[in-house]
Amino acid sequence: MPDFPAPQCTVWQARLFPFLRWWPRVGRATLKADLLAGLTGAVVVLPQGVAFAMIAGLPPVYGLYTAMVPPIVAALFGSSRHLISGPTTAISIVVFATVARFAEPGSERFIQMALTLTFLAGVYQLALGAARMGALVNFVSHSVVVGFTAGAAILIGTSQLKHFFGIQIPAGESFLHTWQDLFLQIGEINPYVTAVAAATLAGGALLMVFKPRWPGMLLAMILGSVLAALLGDTARGIALVGELPGHLPPLSMPDLSLSSIKALGSGALAIAMLGLVEAVSIARSVALKSGQRIDGSQEFVGQGLANIVGSFFSCYASSGSFTRSGINYAAGAVTPLAAIFAAGALALIVLIVAPLAAHLPIAAMAGILLLVAWRLIDFHHIATIVRASRRETAVLATTFLATLFVELEFAIYVGVMLSLVMYLMRTARPGIVTRVPDPASPNRHLVTDPKLPECPQLKIVRVDGSLFFGAVDHVQGVLQSLLAQHPEQRHLLIVGNGINFIDVAGAEMLVQEAERRRKLGGGLYLCKVKDEVCEILKRGGFAERFGRENIFITKADAIESVFKRLDRSVCERCDKRIFLECRRVARNEAPDTAQGKNAAA
Repeated sequence: MPDFPAPQCTVWQARLFPFLRWWPRVGRATLKADLLAGLTGAVVVLPQGVAFAMIAGLPPVYGLYTAMVPPIVAALFGSSRHLISGPTTAISIVVFATVARFAEPGSERFIQMALTLTFLAGVYQLALGAARMGALVNFVSHSVVVGFTAGAAILIGTSQLKHFFGIQIPAGESFLHTWQDLFLQIGEINPYVTAVAAATLAGGALLMVFKPRWPGMLLAMILGSVLAALLGDTARGIALVGELPGHLPPLSMPDLSLSSIKALGSGALAIAMLGLVEAVSIARSVALKSGQRIDGSQEFVGQGLANIVGSFFSCYASSGSFTRSGINYAAGAVTPLAAIFAAGALALIVLIVAPLAAHLPIAAMAGILLLVAWRLIDFHHIATIVRASRRETAVLATTFLATLFVELEFAIYVGVMLSLVMYLMRTARPGIVTRVPDPASPNRHLVTDPKLPECPQLKIVRVDGSLFFGAVDHVQGVLQSLLAQHPEQRHLLIVGNGINFIDVAGAEMLVQEAERRRKLGGGLYLCKVKDEVCEILKRGGFAERFGRENIFITKADAIESVFKRLDRSVCERCDKRIFLECRRVARNEAPDTAQGKNAAA
């Protein structure tokens, strides 16, 4: 199905109502495929929704509510045909960490602040989407996401230890304090609780390995519930989740007071950015398989509206789900109607099976969450990053450690800022490589080969990077060091086809370097400069100060012109002869060499 608007709507109508792009193409075949995919997704999200809500510190039913309303809104106003929105692990743990500072998890105040946090995150996302800022997610390094997700996985596992072993650890404890409390209470572990949790964990892991297409988490929770019932559940200290409300998402009202907005503003921004990175990254990864082109800004709008609307229907912050989106595509979904069908099917399932949740052990949920946490750690990409780049490894490690030991939203900011610093450091140090004519080439094309000879008077370099204020100091330092190492090479030709951009500071630097070399009897020259760079040099008057006669279109024109300005006496004694122009210069041997040859004769 094409990604362009349908003939029945204009471009602006399609931007305001993205579902107009695909709605006219819905037919009997697509409805059948989307319905089957939706039913599959509803079964998958049932245990996930309950588990993610517990991570967020909310009653389990709120995870199911979040899997009903946001997916519908995101499907109608996003750009991806296969992305499924809803509760996610990373978002859930940030919600818990942000709101737990102000209210007791599970309390009415906690729920209301979680809804407020969701509303504010949606406002941030919608504003960024309306401003067409979809490219912002490109500035969040993949290493930041991998490091944060790995750290969040460790935190999730740590938070479930008290439910896994049946011990008492205060809510909201830090990472280190939780492990400290665990070791202090190691003699108080409830073996029955641990048996239920371990059986659920083992059952889920085995099903995922040997029967990956089966609803492994759902079957594992049933296994844990049966085992708890056989052991005597509450009589053995095995706590149960309790009966879920068997109704559709009720209306709710976020707390929009100034005090709540000020308290949650920073955390909402972190959730907004994390949610956008998740959603757009997942949408693009699925689009690579489906051949669709994703509009990042439209996804921002879809995710923002999903969170804003969801906050008024008892839903907490949502984003794109990698598992559900992948299953949705694999199940044969054709249009975003699959997400709508999944939400509707989940609503029907909740109305039917909600009473059965009364028999679900919290220990079984802990086993499932430990399994989720393990699968969150991307060992493959971590190993790849560690092997490939020290800088990316530093970003990953810093984000990972910050996630464990500082506030979660601050950990995201640390990773993003470190990524930007690394990017600026790379762009602030453009590559400067020496170029020499290739004697094997008829036209003496320039190559980078340290074994080939250079002209004694003319240095040729290529600058690979933009000349902006951040790179000026590095580039000028390299150019001056080249002259200090070879003072006889007072002429310097810069091949500028690798310079994509130049600002005032970069242009001033070129003028200063040109004037310095002219005073030494040499010169600075440019060739193969892009039109955008030339335009800036002309508009700012830098071309006049630099010398228009020193800016050339081609490398051949530059060498031919600069060659005429070289010291001819040096050329006559030179044995390099690397330019085609050198052939026109008669070679004079040094006087002592000539006398020696005459004597030998």
